[in-house]
Amino acid sequence: GYRVGCYTSPHLLHYNERVRIGKQQVSDAELCASFAQIEQVRGDTPLTYFEFGTLAAMQYFIEHQVEVAILEVGLGGRLDAVNVFDADCAVVTCVDIDHTDYLGGTREQIAFEKAGIFRKSHVAICADSDVPQAIRTQSQQVGADLWCIGSEFSFTTHHGQWNYRSKSGSRSSLPYPALRGAFQLHNASAALAALDALKERLPVSMEAVRCGLNEVQLAGRFQFVPGKPTLILDVAHNPHAARSLAQNLASLPPCPHTYAVFAMLRDKDMAGVAAALDAHIDTWLVAGIDTARGATAGELEQVLQQGRVRGEIKAFGSIAEALRYACDAAGENDRIAAFGSFYTVAEVMVSRGLRVL
Repeated sequence: GYRVGCYTSPHLLHYNERVRIGKQQVSDAELCASFAQIEQVRGDTPLTYFEFGTLAAMQYFIEHQVEVAILEVGLGGRLDAVNVFDADCAVVTCVDIDHTDYLGGTREQIAFEKAGIFRKSHVAICADSDVPQAIRTQSQQVGADLWCIGSEFSFTTHHGQWNYRSKSGSRSSLPYPALRGAFQLHNASAALAALDALKERLPVSMEAVRCGLNEVQLAGRFQFVPGKPTLILDVAHNPHAARSLAQNLASLPPCPHTYAVFAMLRDKDMAGVAAALDAHIDTWLVAGIDTARGATAGELEQVLQQGRVRGEIKAFGSIAEALRYACDAAGENDRIAAFGSFYTVAEVMVSRGLRVL
């Protein structure tokens, strides 16, 4: 019932996916109008791609008088463009190793950067079961009200439903989120905790919560494409996300053969992703990503060989070719998993004529 603006990144197929009001992507004309307004007032101030986009998105939200703005941090938190805005509630879903060149090589260093979005006297939510000390320390120093999963809020499962409780309320007999994956209950609990933290200003009914859980969609996150053989799209591009994908694949009914359509950026932990999924892949179909940061098929093949993966490895000139091979080779009861990058999933979506809803 609220007018909600969402700013997320990166996009899969079109930049417009990043800026939405009421689930509707911003039009080209409206986006360009916002860009023009930012360009008009920035003067001599240089702006990065992401800074420009962030300001344009907020300009669009202000113009359309959204009642709620949900802003996803692009990288880290403390120094991210999104952090120029003071949030009424801050959410850290999990902390793991990625973007080490910018954020540091340990969970504690990365947690310090993420905790940079916390604000004095406002609720800060952490949905990672293993709360880094930096999250606790920074929330104390800032004066934020820290809510951690397992203490200030939690969930339990019972006969195909789940229950949520927090220091300020509870919601029972909830339907499982429409998104697949065991970690989704952590994420859903964090979302409900945010609603609890803001309930005086932003009351949300049980009916609306059930509706949200039943209808939620997120392209490229363990997304099943209808048809046979089963095609699964996942943007997993670091070991943490790859472990989640592996867990999700393991939870599915057994199948005769699983093909991986695999392409990554070379500045990511390619070996770590491969190791996390090794046990679940029978044939690796590797391809290069046609961008400066993209690993070549040869580089990926070498990483897989050095990691001694158990599956067969085949190299292709493009992701589309790898997908074509998988579709031809797979039986109707087999499985194809395309993962490794947003670029990988985007190319598969284009090949199959899919769009982001």
